[in-house]
Parts: sequence; C-alpha cells; structure tokens
Amino acid sequence: MSLFAAIAIVIISFFAMEGIAWSAHKYIMHGWGWGWHRDHHERHDRMFEKNDLYALFGAAMSISAFAIGSPLIMGAHAWEAGTWIGIGILCYGIVYSLIHDGLVHQRYFHYVPRGGYAKRLVQAHRLHHATVGKEGGVSFGFVIARDPSALKKELAEQRKAGIAVLREAEEV
Repeated sequence: MSLFAAIAIVIISFFAMEGIAWSAHKYIMHGWGWGWHRDHHERHDRMFEKNDLYALFGAAMSISAFAIGSPLIMGAHAWEAGTWIGIGILCYGIVYSLIHDGLVHQRYFHYVPRGGYAKRLVQAHRLHHATVGKEGGVSFGFVIARDPSALKKELAEQRKAGIAVLREAEEV
C-alpha cells in the first residue's frame, strides 16, 4: 500500500469517526444508553463518570481494526488497511479526549478560548448541555461544531415545541 493511500485511510477513518460518534451520541447515549451518559449531564465532583465507559467502545473499535491489520494475529489473512483504520480511530480518540474532556469540560487543563474554532466548539457543546434530560438537544458532534447562533435558534424551537426543557442560565 502506498504512503498516500495509508494517509488517506487514516484521514477518512478520522472523519468517519465524527459521524459514528455523532450518531452514537444522539441515538445511543441520548437514547437507550442514557443510564451511562446521564451523569455527564449532571454536576458532580467525581473524577470519573459512567459516561467514560463509552471510551472503551472506541478503544475496542481501534484495537479490532489493528488486529484485523496485523499479520501476527491474522497471519496471511491480515488486511493492511485495518492498521491504518485503527490509527485513524486512535487519532480521533485522542483529539476527542483533548477537545471534549480537556478543552470543553476542563478535565485536564484550564484554557478558555477567546475566539476562533476552539471557542465555537466550547459554545456548541455548552449549548448541548443546556437541556435537562435526554430529550431534545443540539450539537451531538465532538470535533465539528455548527454555528452557535443556529444552535440557539434550534434550541428555542425545541423548547417552544415542548421537546426540550432548558436549564436555568446559571447552570449551563
């Protein structure tokens, strides 16, 4: 496999993970998997959350892809692209952790962006946390964030339609 093809697979896998994470967040974490995700939306002083268990699924996806691409595990049936897919998933997991847990939720470091895309990511995720409970909500992605003004409008429409219950301003 050429270097260009390997890099392309890593990049495609990385961005595909944003779609997978968005879907899992919206339909699993805010659906039947709310039991693990709920504590992420509630104030607490614990270092870890049940929600952190979801990272194990991302790790399992990456490890599985590495295994499929490994001649040591699969022998002659190894699929080289699996290694590069595993790297793309791993890179997404690192970026997710730095952005979501580090930048947005300040679990690793304390930095408040004053502008640019980092500020947009923080605003979008704060708007995601503006709802009470699993119903309604906006901005289910982690690396790609829509315009916060559009998200505010969507939240207002959900509130008006009775789909979402919004937190008090000081809790957001």
